[in-house]
Amino acid sequence: MVSRLLAGSTLCIILSGVSCAGVEAAPLASHRAAYDISLIDPDSPPLGAVQAPVAATGLIAYEFRGSPCDGYTSSFRQMTEMERSEGAPLAMDVNATSFEAADGASMRFKIDTKGVQDAPPVAGAATRGANDDLKVELTEPAARTIAFGRDVLFPTQHVERLIGAAKGGGGVVQARVYDGSDTGAKIYATMAVIGKEATKPSEDSTNAAALENVRRWPVVVSYFDEASKDTTPEYTLSYDLYENGVSGSLKLDYGTFALSARLRRLEILPASACAK
Repeated sequence: MVSRLLAGSTLCIILSGVSCAGVEAAPLASHRAAYDISLIDPDSPPLGAVQAPVAATGLIAYEFRGSPCDGYTSSFRQMTEMERSEGAPLAMDVNATSFEAADGASMRFKIDTKGVQDAPPVAGAATRGANDDLKVELTEPAARTIAFGRDVLFPTQHVERLIGAAKGGGGVVQARVYDGSDTGAKIYATMAVIGKEATKPSEDSTNAAALENVRRWPVVVSYFDEASKDTTPEYTLSYDLYENGVSGSLKLDYGTFALSARLRRLEILPASACAK
């Protein structure tokens, strides 16, 4: 989830056909955020979803730090417990850390997943060649090298891309995104729909006063497995995207059930200035 530009307006045109000329990039805020997880509409599971949860609790803890000169680090933890109508509760604990170079040329990552689908850690590094070709070298769970071609965004670049498009009037933005998740061998084909700038007061500012006067836009991002022929997204995120890169309260829709992640606390961290 959750993090942010490679080459300014040139990247905007290459990836989406939308010019970002005249759109000034605001710095992304270093911050810590906590979200409370609950189940949405537990009494109305989709038809045939016999294993859909009837209740869910949990927490997302997220920290993002960095600058355009030093690069960006992020840490993400999601702990979720879901109760079913039959059987024992399902628990999941995901820990993910990453570092993205300031020039967008590389990313290091490690992801640990425990719980219902216990999986070995996934770790590695992604680097871009001279022609923007992305190569991923996994070190865990086993050594492996994967080539993904050109025009792939890292998470921070994707967020910056969405903010730039939002400032340019919103609309539909498509992008290939790599974050190292799952087995580390997956590219997400994403489609984002960005609405007009919100004008009403934000509910997020109740627990996060720092967001009270920050511009924001409603965003819905669908994530598809690029290698799959399935036309249904693996999951969809709906949230308010703030100009400083903070994500407001989220809806995480997995198809057979959906979770709410309500922003409970936000701390803006000191920014590190770039050396002149």
